[in-house]
Amino acid sequence: MKLKPSVAQALTRIAQGRELPFYWYDSEQITAQCRRFGEIPYAPKSVHFATMANANPDFLRLTRAAGINVFVNSLGHLQIAQYVGYSGRDIVFTSSGMSDALLASVRNAGAVLNLDSTGQLRRFWKLFPDCPVGLRCNIGDRVTPRKTHSGYFLGRDSRLGLDLPELEELAGNPHIEGLHLYLGTDIMDLAYYQECYEVMADLATLFPNLVYLDFGGGFGVEDSDGDHFPMEEYGALVTDVMNRLSSRMGRPVQLLLEPGRIIGAEAGYLVVRVTDVKLRHGRQLVGVNASSAQFTRPLLYPDDAWHPVFRLSGQDGPLMDSSVYGCSTYSRDFLAHDIRLPRVEEDEWLVLSLAGSYCASSFTRFLGFEQIEEIFS
Repeated sequence: MKLKPSVAQALTRIAQGRELPFYWYDSEQITAQCRRFGEIPYAPKSVHFATMANANPDFLRLTRAAGINVFVNSLGHLQIAQYVGYSGRDIVFTSSGMSDALLASVRNAGAVLNLDSTGQLRRFWKLFPDCPVGLRCNIGDRVTPRKTHSGYFLGRDSRLGLDLPELEELAGNPHIEGLHLYLGTDIMDLAYYQECYEVMADLATLFPNLVYLDFGGGFGVEDSDGDHFPMEEYGALVTDVMNRLSSRMGRPVQLLLEPGRIIGAEAGYLVVRVTDVKLRHGRQLVGVNASSAQFTRPLLYPDDAWHPVFRLSGQDGPLMDSSVYGCSTYSRDFLAHDIRLPRVEEDEWLVLSLAGSYCASSFTRFLGFEQIEEIFS
């Protein structure tokens, strides 16, 4: 694998005269991914970018310009969304353990709200009697839950959502306006989407005034085999499910989707400078001027995070077993493990790809480093 020439040229130009690492985003690619979701043929629909993947205001300005709304799960991200111009039902808010103050803030913002439990529903209706609201669903009793990078989002091993008995007890309630589902992360298998969506469509018929079905996200990103999410096939699948549901309900039901990592992952790159090279037992350990505290996916998902590493310059040569480590004494401070690179030299630049989502956004001050600059072009 090699960097695209246009990407290599852009990164080389930005790196000239710099010492510090940086993130770079291909704005056109972000916009193109937003449009792919907009082209799903079903209507009515509303697509909401999940800001946990990247809440940089410049990123959100791109999604807004492309006609994509937002999904948030905290007051901080709600405020960022409002700052860049999102308002009212442009925003979907789903969280858990919400305080009365937070429930009131979301309600006053006019956002679509999905609640996580019967207790949350009771608290909300005490504050806002009979106000329409959505519910997050745990349909683990009707499907076989799959473990994804962040664990289980359905079934007994998930803490999230109302289970089937709780949902069925609310059947017929005229104030339930929507149902929400989240399957997990990096899912490519369309059969799993189909199975879960069919269950949700059945549940939708329990609520006479249902306005929307929110199928969440979980859309897979390019994997080590070079496979990409089958967007056209997915669009046909979800359109079929929603058309059949609307026919059963006798009126159009709105489709909500919450793509997150898929919108920006392949458009983002982390560019770091080599500061040290250690040769150990036929391997090279490459030290760089950044830390896993600034690029956290390899730290959070040590067995699953996959970020191909490229050299921005330097001579080709025989490939060596290599790892890229960060500039701290923390023993787990690695940006890439068990990769193959030619002999690397000090002061050259390395590029880590698939870095546009859940990388800069999950920065932590744990090791005392500053956030890395994010550049859009």
